Amino acid sequence: MSPQTPPNPPRLLDRVRQACRVRHYSIRTEDAYADWAERFIRFHKIRHPDTMAEPEVNAFLTHLAVERNVAASTQNQALCALLFLYENVLGRPLNRIEGVIRANQPKRLPVVLTRPEVRLVLSKLDDTYRLMAQLMYGSGLRLLECLRLRVKDIDFAASEILVREGKGNKDRRTMLPAALRQPLRAHLDGVRLQHEKDLTAGFGRVFLPHALDRKLPNAAAEFIWQYVFPSAKISTDPRSGEKRRHHAHESAISKAITEAVRLAKLPKRATSHSFRHSFATHLLEDGYDIRTVQELLGHESVETTMIYTHVLNKGGYAVKSPLDER
Repeated sequence: MSPQTPPNPPRLLDRVRQACRVRHYSIRTEDAYADWAERFIRFHKIRHPDTMAEPEVNAFLTHLAVERNVAASTQNQALCALLFLYENVLGRPLNRIEGVIRANQPKRLPVVLTRPEVRLVLSKLDDTYRLMAQLMYGSGLRLLECLRLRVKDIDFAASEILVREGKGNKDRRTMLPAALRQPLRAHLDGVRLQHEKDLTAGFGRVFLPHALDRKLPNAAAEFIWQYVFPSAKISTDPRSGEKRRHHAHESAISKAITEAVRLAKLPKRATSHSFRHSFATHLLEDGYDIRTVQELLGHESVETTMIYTHVLNKGGYAVKSPLDER
């Protein structure tokens, strides 16, 4: 009997994805890290990373800043991806990378809507998109935090929303606006009906994080684990291959808000994140303590929250212009 041919070793990018999955990284981080690894390889004319080290990483990061003019956050993500590649995939951590030309990180003030502008934009949105935007403005949620909400995360009795694995992989609580209690209940009634139809059709099992599907084998089909804002269609999970209903895609709500801002004819480049900025600014305008706002936003440092003190509707630094003196 001839010996069996050994299986081909996994490709490098597949190894990157596997390393991300065993560490429970999100699908977005996995995609980003694999993409940066491929771009690094292509930049160096398809050389394998094993044949390269700190000088080649330095050259690639400098190219991003000088030639591509990327943002500082983009360059930093590329660096994190390459450090991950060498340490967790190739098994040889990089030494200190010296002499990288860093991308500029200018200080930008956030785009904040006034209260009438918020109401005007909300009026231009359809029902479900309006409810999403109202949650981002009324509870200070990031877009993905809103889309990743599960039914069990809404506590009507305590008027609270539990944000799971927000930025920095942190949980936090924020308020559930009283004005949204009834619209949200009505929306969830529709979600329940859709879930029951999915179960009847042989679907209805949702993605569960951190191997909960093995610890709680029936939880994926329970209503409380379903997304508050499910996708309009069933799709194939890129990791497991299972067909199920994921949460709504962020591009849909982003496009809807962009169109609503256009229809409202606002002279501002507002996005979904502007609702979160407006939430923080308006709370500070109402006299709430900045530490309270920090907790509601989930900021690691109060210095991050301090940026909103510079965009309060009081003019430049709350100083009265000499032209207004009489």
